[in-house]
Amino acid sequence: MTYVPNIPDWFLTRKAAQVTAFFALKSGGEINILKATKLIYLADRLSMERRDFPITNDTYVSMKFGPVNSYTYSYMNGAAPTRQEDWLEFISPRRHENLMLSQQIEIGDLDELSRSDIKLLEETWGKFKDIDRFALADWTHEFCPEWKDPAGSSIPIELARIFQVLEKNDPVDLAEDLQTERRMIAAFRAA
Repeated sequence: MTYVPNIPDWFLTRKAAQVTAFFALKSGGEINILKATKLIYLADRLSMERRDFPITNDTYVSMKFGPVNSYTYSYMNGAAPTRQEDWLEFISPRRHENLMLSQQIEIGDLDELSRSDIKLLEETWGKFKDIDRFALADWTHEFCPEWKDPAGSSIPIELARIFQVLEKNDPVDLAEDLQTERRMIAAFRAA
């Protein structure tokens, strides 16, 4: 039986697709899914460290190979039941272990991403581009203490936990602010 996630209204599918497309573009138009999941998580984490909010506004889980953006990963695997057109505009259906751009793009075509988003994505790429996908997964095990070994399953990573390990003063308040923003996005989309 295939897991089909319930994608919430507040999840910004098109933006997550563009973040994935950014890393695929940097990799020559195609990127390994494991490497992509690590880069996307690390970019979100860097954004939370610097700006107190993630780029993708995803939820996070610990999986065997490290932390993962849950809804983005569902789109990568073709398991997300809604807003597929937002994803497929930028990323083709998964081919074996790789994700490919669905069209020729340039960074300027990624209109959901702000200049500060692009800056953080560039910084993440610059730091980790030459690291093998498995070495990158190992790196997250060592340097992302919010990750816990899920023993073959997955375990949610709470937003407050990420803020806590980033040594933010008010991790619970920051997490609650993000949850409030998510409710506002969902209400706006429902209107």
